[in-house]
Amino acid sequence: MPAYDKVKIARKVTRPTALDYINHIFEDFIELHGDRNFRDDAAIVGGIAMLEDTPVTVIGVQKGKTMEENIARNFGQPHPEGYRKALRLMKQAEKFGRPIINFINTSGAYCGVGAEERGQGEAIAKNLMEMANLKVPTISIVIGEGGSGGALALAVTDRVWMLENSVYAVLSPEGFASILWKDPKRAKEAADVMKITAEDLLELNIVEKVIKEADGGCQNDFGFTANLLRGKLINEINILKEKDLDTLLAERYERFRKFGEFTE
Repeated sequence: MPAYDKVKIARKVTRPTALDYINHIFEDFIELHGDRNFRDDAAIVGGIAMLEDTPVTVIGVQKGKTMEENIARNFGQPHPEGYRKALRLMKQAEKFGRPIINFINTSGAYCGVGAEERGQGEAIAKNLMEMANLKVPTISIVIGEGGSGGALALAVTDRVWMLENSVYAVLSPEGFASILWKDPKRAKEAADVMKITAEDLLELNIVEKVIKEADGGCQNDFGFTANLLRGKLINEINILKEKDLDTLLAERYERFRKFGEFTE
């Protein structure tokens, strides 16, 4: 399948959201709100849940399925208070020894004037720094779009997985084509050049696992993908819990340090 076709599937309004996965995979989810600084950001959801017998913290970028929901969720583009809420929940998870599981689906962090005034760049940068040293197992799954620093702010984790028809990139194909060729209509060509599909990134060792979807996308058989993901999460969390803290942190550091090889 051409890369841009996968971009279109990843953007489908019918594609399952973070809350769909949270409610299907976990039990006893309790949502927590607010960054204890400015306000609650509906583009980021998070809280405490059970994964089989393990208490976990789950966080996700939430898009809507209708125009009204998307407006309320800011089309899945978090403000700085959303990232600060996520960090608050991750630090709480660290305090109580709970593994952290993040669901990523965003075209990018919100770039409005208010977000910039409240420190969007600082909020993302602080998440990157703090997540690198969290003393609990961490897993992130790209379930739709994984756009730029807005996605990376929840993806400095021990494992990064992608659904089969998700994409993960520094910017959108339209943005890439506009910058490189001054022509956003060449987005399809850009998507091929950028290597943004799950298969491309697995081959490049950017992600560790690709989760199978039904033909045409997981919206066609949500239960298949969600049940498959649940089983893999249970298994991987049990593996990560067995690692001693020094090994966990060292392997996380090496995971991201190796990306410097691409620029050397």
